[in-house]
Amino acid sequence: MAWDTERTKKLLIQAGVTEFSSFGLAGARVDRIADTAGVNKERIYQYFGKKEAFFSAVLEHELATTLAAVELSGHGVPAIADYAGRRFDYQREHPTFTRLLFWEGLELEAPVAEASRQKHARALVASAREAVPELSESDAQELLITVITLVDGWVALQTADRLFSTPLPRGRDRDSRRRDFIVLTVEAATQAALTRTQSART
Repeated sequence: MAWDTERTKKLLIQAGVTEFSSFGLAGARVDRIADTAGVNKERIYQYFGKKEAFFSAVLEHELATTLAAVELSGHGVPAIADYAGRRFDYQREHPTFTRLLFWEGLELEAPVAEASRQKHARALVASAREAVPELSESDAQELLITVITLVDGWVALQTADRLFSTPLPRGRDRDSRRRDFIVLTVEAATQAALTRTQSART
């Protein structure tokens, strides 16, 4: 019976997502990944190379799934705010992806798949300016960076919530309350950017 290479790679990637998102590049153990996948660890080196290359392959796989999952569409200021809300929903459902991004920022000198991610970022900026044509290029960039840091920060920095949050009104969970505030914040920031641009023109 022929060895199912693609299935083996898939099992290793899945196990890698769990391990790297929990322990980062330095803390991850190839032995644990292999045990979780039920695969000899030599397969990791055979298919992906050294551990850093394997981490990059794992993150790139997750990126390919995630970057297309939430698109910015619609018109006007609410389109930017709606994108923030939907990104929040996606990241809460896929917290391991956000953790991988944080480990990447802490442990790697350059982004994984930098060229393709820059292309996606430029397309996202273009979508924001299509939704709100009055936005400058730089303001659209800053707004999207703000969305990413607000949303991803909530997923990765859960302990901060224990320091600030108070008991919630009955019927509202914590994520829902935080989502609402992020959407309001992004809407206000977008409107403020437009007001500043209009003032500068006059």
